[in-house]
Amino acid sequence: MKHVIKCSLVAAALGFVLAGCSNNIVSMDNNHQVNDLRDLDHDGVIEAREQCAKSAVGAEVDNNGCGSQSEYIVRRDLHINFANDSAVVEPQYQGQIAKLADFMKQYPASKVTIEGHTSKVGRYDYNMVLSQRRAENVATDLEHQFGISANRIKAIGYGYTHLLDTGMTEEANQKNRRIVAAVSGLDRKINYKWNIYANS
Repeated sequence: MKHVIKCSLVAAALGFVLAGCSNNIVSMDNNHQVNDLRDLDHDGVIEAREQCAKSAVGAEVDNNGCGSQSEYIVRRDLHINFANDSAVVEPQYQGQIAKLADFMKQYPASKVTIEGHTSKVGRYDYNMVLSQRRAENVATDLEHQFGISANRIKAIGYGYTHLLDTGMTEEANQKNRRIVAAVSGLDRKINYKWNIYANS
């Protein structure tokens, strides 16, 4: 008899506990996925969390699918060479400047630094001035001939402090008399798309 009473008390207590929990039971019958788990731009971030759609393929993105907003610089040779002791931009090089201008028009927030260089022939201070003139002449063409705003262009002369070839042959000197364009901006896609000079 005592055993029956004990069992009844346990059953009653258990019923109390289950009754108290009944309001917290979640039914799984109608549970379904409401988040979009697709990754339409293939950047590794699901659409439910995506904040920057259509990322460039291969671009580094954060947990929201957005690229870094830190400024970066992409540098390319313009393949513009100069005669000895000259800062004249010959007509055959205008196409190179036009391509740079077209690219900058695609990315209106981008800026460019035109870097002028010389060979080792001549004095250091003279070559610094000469390389500055070379950079400024290209920058002037970029502005006046191709419509890029002056506030997006900077010109710097490096003299012979950044040589491509340390030799003293005429071939080495010709390589070193050159222009480099350094395009900067916040749009990471420039890293993947600016290859217009790679095969020139």
